[in-house]
This record gives sequence, structure tokens and C-alpha cells, in this order.
Amino acid sequence: FSLKELHGIFPWLVESIFGSLDGIIVGWNLCCLQGRTNPTEYSVALDFLDPSGPMMKLVYKLQAEEYRYDFPVSYLPGPVKASIQEQVLPECSLYHNKVQFPSSDGLGLNLALNPFEYYMFYFAISLITQKNSPVTHHVSPSNSAYFILVDTYLKCFLPTEGSVLPPPSSNPGGAIPSPTPRSPAVPFTSYGMHHTSLLKRHIAHQPSVNADPASQEIWRSETLLQIFVEMWLHHYSLEMYQKMQSPHVKLEVLHYRLSISSKHDGSPAQSSYQALHAYQEPFKPTEEHVLVVRLLVKHLHAFSNSLKPEPLSPSAHSHTASPLEEFKRVVIPRFVQEKLYIFLQHCFGHWPLDASFRAVLEMWLSYLQPWRYAPEKPPQSTEPLLRSVSEKWAAFIQENLLMYTKLFVGFLNRALRTDLVSPKNALMVFRVAKVFAQPNLAEMILKGEQLFLEPELVIPHRQHRLFMTPTLGGSFFSSWPPTITDASFKVKSHVYSLEGQDFQYKQMFGTEVRNLVLKLAQLICQAQQTAKSISDHSAETTVSQSFFSWFRFTPSEMNGSYTGNDLDEIGQDSIKKTDEYLEKALEYLCQIFKLNEAQLTQMMMKCGTAQDENGKKQLPDCIESEDGLILTPLGRYQIINGLRRFEVQYQGDTELQPIRSYENATLVRLLFRLSSVLNERFAGQMDVLCSREDFVGRLCRYHLTNPHLIQKVRYSPLGKDRTSQNWGPRISLRFLASYKTLISLLMIYFIASWFYIGPVGCTFIILIGYFLYAVIMTFCSEEGWKPHEH
Repeated sequence: FSLKELHGIFPWLVESIFGSLDGIIVGWNLCCLQGRTNPTEYSVALDFLDPSGPMMKLVYKLQAEEYRYDFPVSYLPGPVKASIQEQVLPECSLYHNKVQFPSSDGLGLNLALNPFEYYMFYFAISLITQKNSPVTHHVSPSNSAYFILVDTYLKCFLPTEGSVLPPPSSNPGGAIPSPTPRSPAVPFTSYGMHHTSLLKRHIAHQPSVNADPASQEIWRSETLLQIFVEMWLHHYSLEMYQKMQSPHVKLEVLHYRLSISSKHDGSPAQSSYQALHAYQEPFKPTEEHVLVVRLLVKHLHAFSNSLKPEPLSPSAHSHTASPLEEFKRVVIPRFVQEKLYIFLQHCFGHWPLDASFRAVLEMWLSYLQPWRYAPEKPPQSTEPLLRSVSEKWAAFIQENLLMYTKLFVGFLNRALRTDLVSPKNALMVFRVAKVFAQPNLAEMILKGEQLFLEPELVIPHRQHRLFMTPTLGGSFFSSWPPTITDASFKVKSHVYSLEGQDFQYKQMFGTEVRNLVLKLAQLICQAQQTAKSISDHSAETTVSQSFFSWFRFTPSEMNGSYTGNDLDEIGQDSIKKTDEYLEKALEYLCQIFKLNEAQLTQMMMKCGTAQDENGKKQLPDCIESEDGLILTPLGRYQIINGLRRFEVQYQGDTELQPIRSYENATLVRLLFRLSSVLNERFAGQMDVLCSREDFVGRLCRYHLTNPHLIQKVRYSPLGKDRTSQNWGPRISLRFLASYKTLISLLMIYFIASWFYIGPVGCTFIILIGYFLYAVIMTFCSEEGWKPHEH
């Protein structure tokens, strides 16, 4: 096709693949396309959308002619959309020189994107727009076509080895030029470790047609990364947005709001409320979303760690370093660190307290361990010892201090509210404890905290200092104090840039966090005891249960109060895993925070005393008052998580108990009327029989009387004794309303009919069997046995 025809087809083709922004066109639904279920479509989609496939060739062909395509601003993430609508450009250079103001028809703001940007915008945002697509089968996110394409694009445009492959060119003489006049790339010498202000960037980096060709070598790499970060991580509230902006942008936003409120004679409070509402966005990331972000984090670590060692001569470094190498140096702190921190904070605070949090947890732990993706990896050893963290990672830990400390405190608060008896929750605690227990890691985190807590007077005021290296003209740094001061400044700048100048830092190794760790250790001990008691109960139940116990007709199960746990259904193997995870997690926590063995022994003994001689748990933690027992917060936690419980049993008349779920309601009512009539008519005869001293008397006393209700006291509403009633012998037929009994009788009648025994004969056999059962139970009770246990 000609370029003019391809120009018209391209937007339609992109929407057909990734779906429309409004959701009307579903597209190919790459997030649910898997090779196991749809092998043909899967392979065709991957070949068609490959970096060297037909779709990318079309993109580069249109790129050569500098075509532009409109992308509505209304579909951008909430903070970016609100900022552009307030006529304030975000700091990200991705949006500069691209905003088109509404035309006369008033269709709204648009971004004028080149073909590569347009394609990648749709590709990235389809991860969020297609999250509610209907799925008829189980989909593994890591095996979907979308996940594979993200991995392929990252390896192609952010290579760990070699350089970025040039785009295929239709001109035999050279490659397709990058879109320098409309979308300039910021020279990497201006990146540094902080964000330059928006006004300074406008002055210092005006678009230039004659830009350095070497700096344009990786424009696709920078654009791809910026689009992925903006579409996947740029979702938060107004407060978080303001923290991440420079003071100049805050001032412009404030002046804009004041001007709007004065124009419309509205109050500033109303304008602020409207602005707050504009920035808020209901952001609920899915597990697929988190897994793709984790893939991005892992690849960026590998990409950054593939940086070549710096030469000894600084002058040689300044002349020989390629743009790709400079990009590797700043890719994480400049593009990812802030937005990923906000994204993780949002997930830690809003993710449900269930096992699906494992995806967020693993993404966080992947970011905390860049050494796992370094090219030099030690040989695999069979010893279970943890690998020591090298001192060369101290700078990364200090410049990402909040990622380690504040998010660890956030995880502690989550762990204290979860059921640690569950093996999946126990595994998450174990994973975090194992990562932070790596040798030398806790010491480097502690050193970073000490650098942050250094007195402010040691260094000059931060507003008059810039992060510069000797290669960038930082020779005046020679008058500074030693290196430790510069490291302290970097840590402080990292914390204040993410949390603001008024941030109250909570030390990870301080007293408050240490108390939280001790609470977690206590809950781990309690969870271990609970898992052990559940395991013992399950084993006893398995041994004691027999085939014939299913047919017993006694109503003893009506007073059972065992609540059970999900481990009953999982099995003994999971109980064993839970105990192993919790034991190792406790051991790692002791290593990290240097917990005293005497304290742990005391906690274990305290948890052990929660069981009495018979292995039954004590009451939940309560406080005695004039009104009785009052649950403490610890007691409520113990009840919610099944650690302890009240032994609540029905103490009244068994005939008047509420109708249970395993009973037939109609039969319960009918049998109660029948038994009431029988008891009224034969009350005298039953009294005479129970007063006899022979075997018949013992038989009647055992089966017609309830020793727990011989003397029952009824209370008035005022709490004073009102009446006292003696319960005599009586007949109880309620057990016949149990579904278990009904099924048993049906099975007996079915077996009897198989042997040609009529209903009368079958009933006679049942009566004889029940009489023999009653006689046996009577003899057992005379010998001191407990029938309900045998």
C-alpha cells in the first residue's frame, strides 16, 4: 500500500489489535491469549507484533514520514490528565511539545504522537483497559501473549548486551531519523540524581533540529520506558502528585486555582475540592498488572547492572561513554524509583488481606535485590546458607532507603492482621524474613538510617547544592567534608523528595518497629501452637472415626463447638509446611533484629501455657470488669484468626434448641409435638420404671433422663431466681429429624429390600438393633465408660 493509505489504516489497525480506549472494541485480548489453549492465534500474534515483524515495519515506515496521530488526554492516568487540563505540563519529557489544544469543534485535548509512540501508548494501556475482559478458562498471566511481548520489547529496546538494533529502513542509504524536532530527548548530562525543575528544563532544553546524533541513538529505548512507567505506575491521589512535583509546578497550580476561583467568584475551598476530585482516580491494579510490573523491574535491574566498568581516567569516560551506557546509569533513579515507590505504597495500603498479595510482595522483593540480576553470579551450592550482600550495593540501598524501611513497616502492619496459620500467609512472612536476613543487608540498612539521622548542620543547606560529579563541573566540591557527608545528603534528598520536608521518619531498627517485630514473633508462636493443636485434633478425629460411628443416633454432636480451620481441608502436609515456614521466619527475624533468646523462650512458654493438661486452649485475652469479661484487642485478634475461642455450649433443653442446618425443620416440629404427647400421657409410668433398682430401672434412667437438666434454674429479666423446675424422665425423638438418621434408615430399608425383607420386618430389625444398642450403652455406663467417647 502507499504511505497515504497506510496512514489512514494505521489507527484502525492499532485499535483492532489492542482494543479501543472506550472498551467498545475488545481487540485480540492479548492478556488472555495463550499458546496452550490457542496455539495458532498465539504464534501468529507474536510473529505479527514482534520487534522485527510486519507491524513494527509499518511503524518505522510511517515514522520516516513524520506522521502524527491524536491520543485523547482524557484516557491518560488521572494525575497527568488533571495536570494537562490545568495547563501545567508534567515533568516527564514524554508530553512536551505534544499537547494540542481544543479546536473550534471542542473535541478536547489531544497528544500529537508519532507512530512509534502511538503504538506503544495503546500497547501499554491495553494492560489496564482489558483487565475486565471475560475469561472462560484459567489463564496464567506469565504465559500470555501480552507478557511475552513485554519481555520481547524490553530485551529488544533495553538490551543487556550490545546496542539497540537500528530500525529497518526503506532507504538503502541510512536509518530512519528520530523525531528530534517535535520530541527532543533530554541530554543525559542533565539527568543526575534529582529532578530538574520544569522551568529550567524549558529554558535549557529547547527543541533543536541539529541535535547531537549520538544522543538520539536510544530515543526508542527512552520513549518505551517512559510510556510503560507512565501508563502502569502513574496512578495516585493529589497529595502524592504534589509530593512528586517541583516547587515551581506547585506554585503554578496554586496560581491557576486562585485565578479560576476569582474569575468565577467562587471560594478557594470549593476550587481546591474540585481540583482534588479531578486528581482522584479509582486505581485497583490486578495480579496481571503487578506481574508485568515485576517483569519490568527485573529487566531494568539486569539492564542497569550490565553497565560497563568506569575507566580510571574521568576524561576518557566523558569521551567514550555511549548514550546507552549513560542511560543504564540513570534508568532506575531517574525513571522508575519515585513512581514505583508510590505504586507499592498504594498496593500495601489497599490490597486485600489475602494470599493474592504474594504478587505485590515478590515485585517488592525483586526491586530490593538488584544483586540477583547482576551478571556475576556465584556457582550454585547445595548448602542452605544465604549469600552475603556485597558492599558495592550500599549506595543503592542508601538511595532507596524508604523502599527497605518504610515498606517493611507496612508489611509488618499487614502481617499482624493476617491469619498466620494459613500456609500461604506463613510463606509470605518467611519470604520477607529470608530476604532481609541476608548477611550484611541489615547492617547496610542501619548505616543508611544513621546517614539520614545525621545532624542537619553538618552539611550546607540542600537548596544551594546540586548533585554533580567531577565530569559535570563539580570541582567546587573539593572544599566539602569527606565522602560520608555527600552520602548523607543523598539519603536525605531521597527521603525528602519522596515524602516531603516535614516527613517524620520511623527507624526500622528503632524501639517502635522492634515492638512490632516482637508482636509478630508472639503471633508466630501462637500460630505454631494453633497449627499443632489443629493437627492433633485432625489426627484424633481420623483415628476415632469409624464406619459405624456415622450411623449413631445420639444427639451429642448438637453441642459440639469445634470451629475448625482451613488446614482441616488442606491436610497434614500443609500443616507441616506452615510450621516450617513460621519456624524459619522466626529464626530470620531473630537474626535481623538481634532478638534476645530469653525473650523468645518466655514467649514460647507463654504460648505453651495457652493449653491446659488436656490440650484445650484457654479463653481469649480478656479483662474482668463489673459487667463480666471484656475482650481486649489481642483477644479480638485471637478470636478472628481462630487462635483461641470461648467454649460455648448449649445449656438448656435439648428439645428446644434452634433447628440446625442438618435437620429437617418440618420433622423437628412434628416429632416435638409427638414426644410432648407421649411424655404427658406416660409420665407416671416412666417415673415408676426409672425408680426401679433392677436392670430395667437402670436402662430407663440412662435413656430417659438427662443428668445435666435434673435441676435447671430459670432467671427473670432482672437476674433474680424466679422458679426451679425438676426435669423427670421423658422420651426424645428429635434425633429422627437428622438427615444423617434419615439417610441411615433409607440405606437400611434399601438393603432389606435387596434381601426381600418387607417394611414390617425391616422396622422390627431396626427396633431390635436399637434395643441392643441401648442395652450395651447401659452396661457401658455401669462400668464407668463414656459412651460418647467410644
